[in-house]
Amino acid sequence: MKPDIHPEYVETTAKCACGNVLEAGSTKADIRVEICSKCHPFFTGKQKLIDTAGRIERFRRKYEKFQNQNK
Repeated sequence: MKPDIHPEYVETTAKCACGNVLEAGSTKADIRVEICSKCHPFFTGKQKLIDTAGRIERFRRKYEKFQNQNK
């Protein structure tokens, strides 16, 4: 390997929004994630909706008039 061209590799902690903390190696000192293996639906077997920026509410408002017409 060539000297002085690679980023510094450090031991760091990855923190999840659920509170889980993982030890890992990275070029970044602090890593924050929204979802990890402790809270991901694939690993937990539970369905969990993650609403970012109110997308679900915007969808419901947009198609609310069509649902009311069918009734």
